[in-house]
Amino acid sequence: MSIAIKAENISKAYQLGEFTTGTLSRDIERWWANIRGKEDPYLKIGEANDRTVKGNSDIVWSLNDISFEIKQGDAVGIIGRNGAGKSTLLKVLSRVTSPTKGSIKVKGRIASLLEVGTGFHPELTGRENIFLNGAILGMRKHEIQRKFDEIVDFAGVERYLDTPVKRYSSGMYVRLAFAVAAHLECEILIVDEVLAVGDAEFQRKCLGKMGDVSKGEGRTVLFVSHNMGAVSQLCKDVIVLQNGGKIYQGNTNDGIVLYNKMGINENVIYEYDVKFKKKHFIKKAILKQFGHITNAVENGTSIEFELDIECASDLTVSFEFILKDKDYKEIIFSPLGLAFSKDHSILKGASRIQLSFAIPYLATGRYYVDLIMAQAGVQTYDHAYNALYFDILNNYNDKTGWVFTQAMGQGAILVEGDSQIL
Repeated sequence: MSIAIKAENISKAYQLGEFTTGTLSRDIERWWANIRGKEDPYLKIGEANDRTVKGNSDIVWSLNDISFEIKQGDAVGIIGRNGAGKSTLLKVLSRVTSPTKGSIKVKGRIASLLEVGTGFHPELTGRENIFLNGAILGMRKHEIQRKFDEIVDFAGVERYLDTPVKRYSSGMYVRLAFAVAAHLECEILIVDEVLAVGDAEFQRKCLGKMGDVSKGEGRTVLFVSHNMGAVSQLCKDVIVLQNGGKIYQGNTNDGIVLYNKMGINENVIYEYDVKFKKKHFIKKAILKQFGHITNAVENGTSIEFELDIECASDLTVSFEFILKDKDYKEIIFSPLGLAFSKDHSILKGASRIQLSFAIPYLATGRYYVDLIMAQAGVQTYDHAYNALYFDILNNYNDKTGWVFTQAMGQGAILVEGDSQIL
């Protein structure tokens, strides 16, 4: 399979503050180096784009020495924390801006959707903007006319087609813009985080269209998103960026695990709030999968909890697990509405418990976990509300196909795995 995109040692530097060096002599030195084809002498003191520390240089490397190859027909996700350089990389690949160093070789025509409403004129109608935006993306008039009805049907804005787009909502903007870009007969489709503006139905529609573009039509897709479920569903491979540099390229699930390790936060590690002053409580809880701390969970597998317990006396307790959707509504797995472990004999003082719970196939999205330490049928010692969360990476069941279930019936019993006291 031929190479669609080849990037060699791409770097992009930006100057903070004023656009000059501050003195006439330094500006002349920079100009003289430029006309002789030499490297800018003031780029040598530039710093990596790490926003967590205060820098000493006015030059920031938004991208720093990035190289990769993408084959024709591949769908590749580009992920990383805010400020990692994802949007800058897409702008360089789309030729919106040129790299400070390095070279890019692209085979085929590129359609890019980088910002909501790019290429739209607010005073023109939706109909007129379809032709305008299509022309900016490189479509000819007869090509737009041939695809016009498909574009309008996909965007779902037929009623407002002859209304100026300045009256459109941001969601309507992105629907129309994506519809134009997706129907361009290009070889490469580049999509930034703009799909976050659309509703859930439209996001699924867009992911389906990008999947068709990649798998059915053999076109290349580059997709930037913070929605790891969408990335996992669409992309076979990912590129992970950090502080302007590439730290990983390869399998999507491995890349997502690495991404989540970069952004571990308080919802992956729960800690007890001492102000409650309980006698027996869950001091700390960590969410894991396959032995690694993460909040990105593969569908239909097991999740693991590592619990640090503090007890004022010897106890016999069980640990209960309640799953909630993004609206904090409980999802029923069993007649009791929760999953529970067998009884554990806990000695006075500090203990560590490891629990494993199987989860059924769920819809892509975020789920929250309540953790409860109790004496079954007698009393509750500690209830940690929304203590942890996890994101379902995909919603595909190898046996039954795609699953979009938001709640399970009472017949679906959560099965407990091994547990032990350390």
